[in-house]
Amino acid sequence: MERQNFAGNSPFEPVIGYSRIVKVGPFIYVAGTTATDAEGKIVGVGDPYAQTVQIIHNIEAALIRAGGSLKDVVRTRMYIVSSEHSEAVGRAHGEFFKDIRPVAAMIEVKAFISPEMLVEIEADAVLTD
Repeated sequence: MERQNFAGNSPFEPVIGYSRIVKVGPFIYVAGTTATDAEGKIVGVGDPYAQTVQIIHNIEAALIRAGGSLKDVVRTRMYIVSSEHSEAVGRAHGEFFKDIRPVAAMIEVKAFISPEMLVEIEADAVLTD
């Protein structure tokens, strides 16, 4: 199977050695995604719901770039800095995935690289069409 790496705009990618998206055959893997806008600024500072919505839009854009869409998502991993954010993050996730129903995990972590980040989400997708 052919492997395609897709770079993002993070300055960390070449330093750390990772790709924004990796597509192998029908499988698409989207790296941990945060609530950044096109200029790299955090959207929804202090608001885990708004950050989750922005993150899922960013994941959707990544999937489209690799030939997929949200309907192809089979797994998400949601990382949150506080269990108090679980309802807001879960609600936003459900608004996008209520009919798709991927397997999912929500994990509380100590912190992210920026204190403004409250949520980070990874996604795996399989192209079936």
